[in-house]
Amino acid sequence: MTELSSRIRTRLLAAPAHGSLEGRISALVLEEAPLLAAAEHSSVVASVVADVAGLGPIEPLLADPDVTDVMVNGPGLVWIERGGCLERTTVELSTPAIEHLIERVVAPLGLRVDRSSPLVDARLPDGSRVHAVVPPLSIDGPCITIRRFGARTVPLGTFCDKGVAAFLTWAVEARLNVLVSGGTGAGKTTLLNALAAAIPSAERVITIEDAAELRLPGEHVVRLEARPANAEGAGEVRLRELVRNALRMRPDRIIVGEVRGPEALDMLQAMNTGHEGSLSTCHANSPPDALRRLETMVLMGDVALPLTAVREQVRAALDLVVQVGRGPGGRRRVVAVDEVVGDEGEGAVRTRALADRSGLHTLPVRAPRRTDIGPPDASWVRAA
Repeated sequence: MTELSSRIRTRLLAAPAHGSLEGRISALVLEEAPLLAAAEHSSVVASVVADVAGLGPIEPLLADPDVTDVMVNGPGLVWIERGGCLERTTVELSTPAIEHLIERVVAPLGLRVDRSSPLVDARLPDGSRVHAVVPPLSIDGPCITIRRFGARTVPLGTFCDKGVAAFLTWAVEARLNVLVSGGTGAGKTTLLNALAAAIPSAERVITIEDAAELRLPGEHVVRLEARPANAEGAGEVRLRELVRNALRMRPDRIIVGEVRGPEALDMLQAMNTGHEGSLSTCHANSPPDALRRLETMVLMGDVALPLTAVREQVRAALDLVVQVGRGPGGRRRVVAVDEVVGDEGEGAVRTRALADRSGLHTLPVRAPRRTDIGPPDASWVRAA
């Protein structure tokens, strides 16, 4: 069967491109092996289509909507994450096959990966993120990690109970500035999508991301994506530059998919200069840790600011920190909602717990930033 697929691919490259790809491959298979059973015929066609137009042997894994991650750890069997659990598949790849897959991903984007540039981040046409590492950094052979783009819309109620969902919806409508924090794969971007669904459709929203994953339902959404340097090391556009340019695009709200470095300062300044209701995410283990990380990221920049000034920016800009986590069964849940309320005696920004896994326990002391929105409903609070 492998030899037949190879002959089909060779003839396909030499033949003129008339009609659909699948139809042309099916006709060639019929010419090469007219006695194949219908099931075997379909299998050969699917294999050649995946190899020519997709990512070959791992294309069926990417077509499975329940698969969230595909991991190639060098030559051998491919691993996936499904339902929050790691599984070893029956798909086996050799080193040349993995190198071919990496080239298929990065070549159309003008990127390269080789011994002199052994790391690359890229994005598939459907929005899935790809990270590849090759020798000498990956000792056991080239590695690929694909984080699937979640095309399905996940409602806010799947992350928390009704009281917390109602409160978070109110917070977005009241234009509170919200930071979503959590670990890798905890569901930060998915929760950010769910929160952004509460933004009124008439508002102009600018989204800024490393890899475009947000899919907002509003009518006035402008999506910006950072760009890595090309093979010659030129053309890089960083998140920080996009945040600064977004301020000139008359946004009502700015959504930064994830802050990882000095762009945290630009995001905080945007929140403090009339762009209330902005949203972002960061990696952190708890809401207080998220604030410490923001401070550290601002201090990583090329602008020398005293720590007291940074903390004042954080305190004035942020209203809520929502912590999301993933349980043992893979379910993503809101595990904490904290309000940013002020400074401790030593100057550190302080948070006040509003909710945990069991629900909303108290209401915020901060007023909504929109004057036409009333306070949150006390009925959302769980009885003691």
